[in-house]
Amino acid sequence: MNSLLEIRNISLTYQTLTDEITAIDDLSFNCNNGEFTSIIGPSGCGKTTVLSIISGLISPTKGQILLEGKQLDKDNKKSIGYMLQKDQLFPWRTVEKNLFLPLEIKKMKNEENVQFAYNLLEKYGILDFKKSYPHQLSGGMRQRVALI
Repeated sequence: MNSLLEIRNISLTYQTLTDEITAIDDLSFNCNNGEFTSIIGPSGCGKTTVLSIISGLISPTKGQILLEGKQLDKDNKKSIGYMLQKDQLFPWRTVEKNLFLPLEIKKMKNEENVQFAYNLLEKYGILDFKKSYPHQLSGGMRQRVALI
């Protein structure tokens, strides 16, 4: 099987005002094409930290992450994302305003990207709820909006 994602000896140490905290120490694993991979463990063991490193939200103190055999960098990290357990929609923004926020922040809100977002809303069955607020949606609908 071809390795889709390879984690090689990653470690992460947080610096506090008085100490260093090792969150991850020398972790390695592969995720191959066609496989399902689970990261399990007790609360506080570093599962979300590992996902944040893989998605490029934070950088490891040491180690490598390879995506399809290539070092993860700014060009290919855009193809990785993950779904948080709880959606992070802003309750005071409508579905479409939540949807457009990342585009606004990245100064990428243009007609093409807006239309792409609307097409995804339609594809996932939530276009009719674009003016709704998160509290007006079911949990599954909120997750779909967060995914889009």
